[in-house]
Amino acid sequence: MRILHTSDWHLGQHFITKSRAAEHLAFINWLLNRICEQQIDAVIVAGDIFDTGAPPSYAREIYNRFVVEMNKLGCQLVILGGNHDSVSTLNESRELLAYLNTRVVARVEADAEDQIIVLNDRHGKPGAILCAIPYIRPRDVVTSQADESGIEKQQALGEAIKNHYASLYALAEKKRTELSADLPIIATGHLTAMGVKSSESVRDIYIGSLEAVPSSAFPPADYIALGHIHRPQIVAQSEHIRYCGSPIPLSFDELGTQKEVLMAEFSDGALSQITPISVPLFQPMQVIKGDLETIECELNLLSEHLDDKPVWLCIEVDTQDYLNDLQQRIQAMTADMNVEVLQLRRARSNRQAQIERQEKETLAELTPEEVFERRLAQETFDGESEGERLTRIRTRFRSIMEEVSSSDQEEEVNA
Repeated sequence: MRILHTSDWHLGQHFITKSRAAEHLAFINWLLNRICEQQIDAVIVAGDIFDTGAPPSYAREIYNRFVVEMNKLGCQLVILGGNHDSVSTLNESRELLAYLNTRVVARVEADAEDQIIVLNDRHGKPGAILCAIPYIRPRDVVTSQADESGIEKQQALGEAIKNHYASLYALAEKKRTELSADLPIIATGHLTAMGVKSSESVRDIYIGSLEAVPSSAFPPADYIALGHIHRPQIVAQSEHIRYCGSPIPLSFDELGTQKEVLMAEFSDGALSQITPISVPLFQPMQVIKGDLETIECELNLLSEHLDDKPVWLCIEVDTQDYLNDLQQRIQAMTADMNVEVLQLRRARSNRQAQIERQEKETLAELTPEEVFERRLAQETFDGESEGERLTRIRTRFRSIMEEVSSSDQEEEVNA
């Protein structure tokens, strides 16, 4: 039995005004090819199939096309709801997709047995039992009590999540006994496990109550397929508890990690092997850091390897100088290159040093223009539209300053 574990597709995401539709289509085609090559029996998408609760029509089309193509391959598909997904959006097509060999579990079900799914192999025989657990909303598993402290609410939610996993695992064991087969048990989850490394694009969940779930909350399943964290990683040094990560970089800080999906193989009723399958980068992206001279050299090197696709860039400038024309300088460097600068920012250490240096100055030492520019420097104006907005802000400020100056001069004359 071979299971392919993937998650956090975020169909419909706009990345700093850029659509990811082309990347997602390329990934879907790549994934279907891998499913054929590796003779995958079932695919689990562990949450966040969509980026928002109301995904654009093209994102739904990609989703539906994938379901249809999976059905043609005779491969079972399980879709779990994530914290970005709308329960109603996923459920609106659930009954229809069931006829296409796809099970959708958008939320914790009232009848827990509805979350127990028998995964069949390509010959239609039971190959594993799945505890299909989506993103758990606190209201689904715990009832708030009056006069509870924050710590008590946190403990109650943690215990409720643990009990939910335990009850589903017990039902899976019962199903295994009914089938009279030595089948492995797989569990899923869309949450933050303790000790994992997140990224800028991951939205915190259980804010104010429970930020992370300990590995002790998971049952003794043969494999636990997790979603929500975009970097692939092992939880609590337990090889069978895995995040596969997102298939495309959802923020620039994810570029340092190889994207992958995971193939879990089972034999004789137990997990036998986990194989990461590297996902290619479908949209060229790069982060360039350093002073202006270093950045110019890096851009020159990059220009020698550009192809037809424009490279999306994040440029982080490391300089102690205060540069009012930083954006114009970067635009001049990249004017004749097939690149798009989506993020332009100063290095964090320098931004912090600049703020500390400014705190030691008094307003009497600065002109209004300097105060205004230093306030602007604390903001990020990424991309062409934001650059135009920055120009409008500066133009409006100069206009206001001229009006104030003219008013002061008139008062002096009248006096």
